[in-house]
Amino acid sequence: MAINKRMEDALNEQINAELYSAYLYLSMATWFESKNLSGFAHWMRGQYLEETMHGMKMFNFLNERGGRILLKPIKGPDTKWESFVEVFEQVLNHEMMVTGLINKLIKLSREIDDYASESFLMWFVDEQVEEESTADEILSRLKLIGNDTTALINFDNELKTRQPTALALAAIMDQPAV
Repeated sequence: MAINKRMEDALNEQINAELYSAYLYLSMATWFESKNLSGFAHWMRGQYLEETMHGMKMFNFLNERGGRILLKPIKGPDTKWESFVEVFEQVLNHEMMVTGLINKLIKLSREIDDYASESFLMWFVDEQVEEESTADEILSRLKLIGNDTTALINFDNELKTRQPTALALAAIMDQPAV
């Protein structure tokens, strides 16, 4: 059975939101690169991959349910920030906004008795808890660091260790994760 038109439209909007998130994090990566903080830039590129994966998960789900994917223009992201703290305040606020969007999708799935979509979307509910927690942790640490350049460089080096998940890479390439 084809997916409900309201859910199809809502998932298309969410795909756009996920791809905007990817674009935002890629913009943040370039800003950190301009500050010679390659660890922060690396972390943001990892976020770019994850958000792209989120969009592709929804893309694939909508396709599997017989829906029509309609890609829309992606709004241009911010490109300048005043401080590292400001960047991660935006990250946290953005992730909280995405959580709200996912919650609206869950609510819609329940209104239209679309249990397959609700089940699928629960993965994103859990993912958003992790996204918000990680953003909050980094923001808190940056606030503690303040103007301590040595601590900032150490934190930058720590963020260089992030590895993209096999799931993120597989989803982008439409391959099974190993």
